[in-house]
Amino acid sequence: MATLKGEVKAFIVQSLACFDTPSQVVELVKKEFGLSITRQQVESHDPTKANGRGLAQKWVELFNDTRKRFQTELSDIPIANKAYRLRALDRMMTRAEGMKNMALAASLMEQAAKEVGDAYSNKQKVEHTSPDGSMSPRPTTIRLVGVDPANGKPS
Repeated sequence: MATLKGEVKAFIVQSLACFDTPSQVVELVKKEFGLSITRQQVESHDPTKANGRGLAQKWVELFNDTRKRFQTELSDIPIANKAYRLRALDRMMTRAEGMKNMALAASLMEQAAKEVGDAYSNKQKVEHTSPDGSMSPRPTTIRLVGVDPANGKPS
């Protein structure tokens, strides 16, 4: 097991604090730093796991600070949070593009655009102006069909 530089260790600790799986972190480290590491090596940087109990205090503090910040910025259930969903959609779209599946990539991009535009929220836009642009309500005329306007009785 090769010794990792502080920059790589920080990346691993922060990724784990953000709930990335060890397998995901292995892929991310390979992509970011060009290093091949094992899942076990990644797990040794997670203070919540048995393998990480000997982790240096500075990395434990970084993990806890990052986890706390991540949880306050995102909801407790990741999929219920817009940032998490957009991140997942971005990963899926990148993979679809890599597989030359442009139809799927376009569909995922459309879904992300809807996500950003609050298409999946329960927010409602309420218009308070009348068609002429004023704030006054539009006058309405009620006409009863089948009623004599002179006396108000059915005709």
